[in-house]
Amino acid sequence: MERIEDLQIFVRTADNASMSAAARELDITPAVVSVALKRLETALETRLLVRSTRSLRLTPDGERYLIFARKALAELAAGKTAMAQGKNLIGGNLSLSIPSDLGRHVLMPWFDEFQNLHPQVRLQIRISDRLADMFRQNVDIVIRYGQPADSALVALPLAVDNQRVLCGAPAYFAQYGKPVAPDDLIKHNCLCFMIGDSLYNDWRFGMGDAAQTVCVNGDRISDDAELVHRWAVEGRGLVYKSRLDVLDDLRAGRLIGVLTHYATEPYPLYMLSPHRLMVSPTVSMFRAFLLKKIDALLNAESR
Repeated sequence: MERIEDLQIFVRTADNASMSAAARELDITPAVVSVALKRLETALETRLLVRSTRSLRLTPDGERYLIFARKALAELAAGKTAMAQGKNLIGGNLSLSIPSDLGRHVLMPWFDEFQNLHPQVRLQIRISDRLADMFRQNVDIVIRYGQPADSALVALPLAVDNQRVLCGAPAYFAQYGKPVAPDDLIKHNCLCFMIGDSLYNDWRFGMGDAAQTVCVNGDRISDDAELVHRWAVEGRGLVYKSRLDVLDDLRAGRLIGVLTHYATEPYPLYMLSPHRLMVSPTVSMFRAFLLKKIDALLNAESR
């Protein structure tokens, strides 16, 4: 296969009718020019140049090949320019993997707003509570809770101070009462979430320097975080959810937070990318938009 550098040397040599002049323009030695031309002729199995001690001219094959070499180099240069320009453009396809509960209740309306502002962006949405394999699946960015376990991923924070909150519906508390300490959860129906074979039923609480983990139980378990959320709103039991997931329900009174004087488990939200080169202007603008929306949501809660 012909090397790009060899094509460049061939074109410069033909333009100057001199290997030494081509060497000076390219800031290489005449010996390097000579080796490159021989390598190109060997790959093409033909003579491109007739060389003597005082002159250099193209062979008929060389004249024909020069046309294609120029076109090839021009196309490569145009491609490089297009890539550079594309890196600064907002638009194109953006493939996302988002968690089920946050995705459906919080993010989807924001995505609609983002596309209204930037109709040139086409979103492809995957909703799953499992972490996508970004190196095998066609996914540009992943939005997930928790500190990323894979250090190979680029983690861009969206809500680093987010925490879990223990809550339930008014109807549930009217029937079963409210827990006043973490140990009371053993007597309550706790709705649990699972991913694969991993059940997340160790709920953590803190008071000062003391920390406590309660292994809870309940009559319902699901690998769909949105379904667990829905059960809680219907009064089926208590949930230990991301505050971002349940903010609207807490503010509207559909859910009530309990054990609020205890510290709960940190649950930061991140945007993940497989490589920094994939954090395009579109991704950066999208993240800036989400940061603004999350800030507005949290500030609305505090007012």
